[in-house]
Amino acid sequence: MNILIIGSGGREYAIGLRLKEDKNVTNIYFSPGNGATQKIGKNIITKDFNELAKFAKDSNISLTIVGPENALSAGVVDIFKELGLNIFGPSKAAARLESSKAYMKEFLAKNSIRTARFINTNSQDEADKFIETLGQTVVVKADGLCAGKGVIIATNHEEAKEAVRDMLSGDSFGEAGKRVVVEEFLDGFELSFFAICDGDSFVSLPVAQDHKRLLDNDKGPNTGGMGAYAPSPLASKELIARVEEEVVKPTLIGMKNENAPFCGVLFVGLMVVNDTPYVLEFNVRFGDPECEVLMPLIDGNLSQILLDAATGKLNQIKLRDEFAVGVVMSSKNYPYSSTPKAKITVENVPVGSYIDYAGVSSENGEIYADGGRVLVAVGKGKSIKEAQIKAYELIENIKFEGSHYRKDIAYQALK
Repeated sequence: MNILIIGSGGREYAIGLRLKEDKNVTNIYFSPGNGATQKIGKNIITKDFNELAKFAKDSNISLTIVGPENALSAGVVDIFKELGLNIFGPSKAAARLESSKAYMKEFLAKNSIRTARFINTNSQDEADKFIETLGQTVVVKADGLCAGKGVIIATNHEEAKEAVRDMLSGDSFGEAGKRVVVEEFLDGFELSFFAICDGDSFVSLPVAQDHKRLLDNDKGPNTGGMGAYAPSPLASKELIARVEEEVVKPTLIGMKNENAPFCGVLFVGLMVVNDTPYVLEFNVRFGDPECEVLMPLIDGNLSQILLDAATGKLNQIKLRDEFAVGVVMSSKNYPYSSTPKAKITVENVPVGSYIDYAGVSSENGEIYADGGRVLVAVGKGKSIKEAQIKAYELIENIKFEGSHYRKDIAYQALK
């Protein structure tokens, strides 16, 4: 099989690295890829999805896998399917579950899927009135895509109203914030639930937990994610069964009723309050950095699993009896501003660990940190503690100027 992976981050690198294990995979292409993906396969540079689809057709690509949400919301899946190509990911219509928070919340309400009390509006007055009915902590979300950063958790009503004002004016998130979702704050713990779907059926993957804040003990600003681990012991068998029955099944039925069957990865952002799951959000692709800890846990032929899902033939899958912990190493100024390039040196890669590269470039055979989230150090083990130790052992062997990482990834599972 020839495989094309769309995207350029650690998630796409992780998928490519895992596919290298499949004996039936001949060639792997990335578009656009990053400075390290060319060690796994070949980078294809084009910003035009029609050109990319033509490349896939001409190159006998057996399966295309879409990583980022922007490509999905732009309709890349529809373009490829028009040419009769196999592609793993939801259509533009189905991707609205992520591309519009307003659509997603209304979908949840319509299909009786539990979520926080909310209003979606483009009216400051309407938002202000609703805010007055909530507790002091209020969540304000931009409707559109903001690369995981369009959420403000306000600590009082005035702060919430100001956040709405900044979004509606376009000051905060441009066009993505011209409509907002205001919702009650739920006090519990977050989990990331993933299901591979083929439009009708699904299989669940290990439940992961992300760490959004920049600093240890969940301090500092929100980021795209500073680390993750899986499977999480915080997700009991009973909780998983409830999510499958109360969230995933009605979502697949609801999307078919919307004439937008969901094929791809359904990523359910959960808040668990008193053992009850609430849907915070849907994403329509693998999370990043959750993908980096899920890939090593999937057993068997991943390329065939995803091809089966893309063609409506999904079967049960096997999971490895292991745990994985991924620690993000970011650039000095992340997430505030850009950071100058810095050469990465890796002294040693301990057994049971590996690197997924993200924000990197290549010059003269050397890998350079390009800013943002640079890489994910992944450790595997028979326990979360063992996997955590291996991830941090690897971290000690990776050097680049200004590197930053959290020291407590997986702390909720180990405390």
